[in-house]
Amino acid sequence: MKKFFVFHTLLAAAVLSACCACAQKWEEKPADGYTLIVQKGGPTLGYTSAPILTIGGRAFKDLNRNGELDPYENWRRPALERAVDLAGRLSIEEIAGLMLYSAHQPVPTPELTDAQKKFLGEDNLRHVLVTTVASPEVAARWNNNVQAFVEVLGLGVPANNSSDPRNETSATAEFNAGSGGQISLWPSPLGLAATFNPTLVRRFGATASKEYRALGIATALSPQIDLATEPRWNRFNGTFGEDPDLDTDMARAYVEGFQATDGVRDGWGEESVNAMVKHWPSGGPEEGGRDAHFNYGKYAVYPGGQFETHLQAFVQGAFRLRGRKTGSASAVMPYYTISAGIDPEGKNVGNNYSRYIITDLLREKYGFDGVVCTDWGITHDNARVESFDGKCWGMETLSVPERHYAVLQAGVDQFGGNNDMGPVLEAYRMWVRDFGEDAARERFEASAIRLLMNMFRTGLFENPYVDPARATKLVGNPDFMRQGYDAQLKSAVLLKNHGKALPQAGRKKVYVPKRHYPAFAGRFGLFGAHPDYWEWPVERALVEKYYDWAETPAEADFALVLIEEPYSGPGYDVKDRENGGNGYVPISLQYRPYTAEYAREVSLAGGDPKEPFTNRSYRGKTVTTDNEDDLNSVLETRRLMGDKPVVVVISATRPFVPAEFEPAADAVLVHFGRPGERRG
Repeated sequence: MKKFFVFHTLLAAAVLSACCACAQKWEEKPADGYTLIVQKGGPTLGYTSAPILTIGGRAFKDLNRNGELDPYENWRRPALERAVDLAGRLSIEEIAGLMLYSAHQPVPTPELTDAQKKFLGEDNLRHVLVTTVASPEVAARWNNNVQAFVEVLGLGVPANNSSDPRNETSATAEFNAGSGGQISLWPSPLGLAATFNPTLVRRFGATASKEYRALGIATALSPQIDLATEPRWNRFNGTFGEDPDLDTDMARAYVEGFQATDGVRDGWGEESVNAMVKHWPSGGPEEGGRDAHFNYGKYAVYPGGQFETHLQAFVQGAFRLRGRKTGSASAVMPYYTISAGIDPEGKNVGNNYSRYIITDLLREKYGFDGVVCTDWGITHDNARVESFDGKCWGMETLSVPERHYAVLQAGVDQFGGNNDMGPVLEAYRMWVRDFGEDAARERFEASAIRLLMNMFRTGLFENPYVDPARATKLVGNPDFMRQGYDAQLKSAVLLKNHGKALPQAGRKKVYVPKRHYPAFAGRFGLFGAHPDYWEWPVERALVEKYYDWAETPAEADFALVLIEEPYSGPGYDVKDRENGGNGYVPISLQYRPYTAEYAREVSLAGGDPKEPFTNRSYRGKTVTTDNEDDLNSVLETRRLMGDKPVVVVISATRPFVPAEFEPAADAVLVHFGRPGERRG
C-alpha cells in the first residue's frame, strides 16, 4: 500500500510538473491595427491573421497555416537553419519574387497603391525601397499594411523594407530621395569624414538605425564607401573621401552602428538594420568624373595600378567588423561601371555582369557570403547616350531576360529596381536548359537563403509590425536632433581665418548678398528643377537669431557670402555632339571658363554600340560654370565692404579650387550640406 501511495504521489508530481512546464508563458496585447504576443524567455511576436501555436508554453506563428511548427517558424532555431528550411519550401516563383527589389516607392498615405499590391501579390516581391514619407506615423502605418497584406500570402514571408540615406539635410539626387523630413539631420558622409571621428559615425549608425526600425525599415542601402579618387565625380559627397585608411575606419564604424543591437549576444536584434555597402569594387575612379548613371560615364579607370586600394574599405572595413558580433556587412551593391582592364579575360562588362568581379573576387577571394544586389535598372534598355534609363553597360545587345541570366551567372542574388518576376523566371528556364533542373533549383535556393537570412536575423519573421505612436515620438526626437546638430558643427572646416575674422561675437550687423540661382532642369530629371532667380541663400530669420540684418554693405559690420562649389555640368554635352563633336566635355572645378589644354589625347576607355568611335577625349574643349556669379558675388562684396571683414561660407559636395576667391575673403568656412541653407 505504501509503494502504491508513493508511486501515485510521484506520478501526480510528474503530471503537475509537466502541466506547469506546458503552462502558457505568453499573453496577447492589442496594438494599433495588429496584435502583440509578449512572452517570457522568447521574442515578442506581432501578427494580424496568422494562427498561433503553443508548444512548451511558448508562442509561435504558424505562417504557412498547416497546424505544425515547421523549422522556419521556430524562433529557437538558428537563422541559417531556418533560412535553409524555408528556401527548400518556396516555389521557384516565390524565390524569383525574393530576388526582386522594387523601384523607388514614395509613401504619401498609409494605403498601398494598386501597383504595390500587384508586385507584392502577383510577383511575390518582398524587398521594397521606400523614399519620401508623409510622416513617421504614415510610414509606420504603411509598413503595417504591407506586412498584413503579405502575411496571408504563401508561406507568410514578411516584407524587408529599405531606404537610401535618409538623415541628410535635403534630397538632391535619386540616391538619397528620402532625405530630410521629420528625422534627425546629420552631415553627409563627406561631412562625417571631415570629423575624422569613427566613434561619432558609429553613434550616428546606432541612432539612425533606431529611427529606421521605427519607420518599418530593416535594410539601409548604405554606406557608400567608394574611394573617391576622382574629384570631379558628382557622387563624391556620398563617400568618405579619398583617403583609404579613413574610408576603411568610417565604413566599419557605419556598418557596426547600423547592424548591432546592444545587449544581444550575436548583435542581431530588433534595432538592427542590414547594411548594404556600395559600390563594389568602388565607383570612385569614374573616367573624367562622369557618373555611371549615364552611358557617357560607364567606365571606371585605374591609372597608377591602384585597383586593390579601392577594395580596402570593403575587405578590411565593412567585411571585418571589430567589437561587434554581426561580423560583416550583410549585403553589397556593385556599381554600374565597367571596371576597365580589370578582368583577366578582357571582358569589359558592367560590374553586375562580371563573374570575375562578383564570384572570383568578392565571393571566392574575399569570402563574402552575404547578399549581392544589383544597382537599380541595370537590366533595362538604354535609349541614348545621355538618357537616364537603363544601365546595361557592356550588355546592350542582349535581351532583358538574357541580361538577368548573365547577372545570375555572375553570382548576384537580387535585381535592383525590378518589380516584375517574369524575366527572372525566363532566366531560370535558361539555366534549366543549360545545366538542368536540379542545378537551376540549387542556384536559386542559394540566393534565397542569403536573402532570407537578412530577414530572420533582424526578427522580421517574429514581428515586422511597428507602433505608429512610437514612430512619431522617436523619429527626429529632440535628443536625436541635438546629436545630429552637434555632428553638423563638428563637420564644418575652417580653411582661412585672416586677422581672426571669426568668430564675429556680439550683436553685430551683417550683410548677406543675394545669390543667383540659374535655371536648373534637375538632376536625373527628378529633383531640384527651378527657373532662373535671385534669392537670399539663407533664411533671414535664422540670421537674425544671432545678428542684425544690414540692408546695405555700408551699414554692415561684416559680410556673409554663401556660395556653392563650381558646377559646370556632367561632362557630356548634346550640343557638342550635334555640332560634330563626340559629345564629351571637361568637368571644371573652377568658376571661370576652363579649357582642357592638358587632357589626354586618347581616353583611357571607350566604346559603345551607339557611338562610331572609342576615343572619348575632350582635349581642347572649353566649359563654363552655371554658378560663375558665386565668384562674382564674393569679389563684388569685397569691393563694397572695403576693409571690413568678408566671411565666405561654401557648400561643397566635392573638391574645388578656392584660389579665385580666397584673396577676397578674410575667412573661408566649408560645410557639406547643413540645415537653413537654400540649395539650387
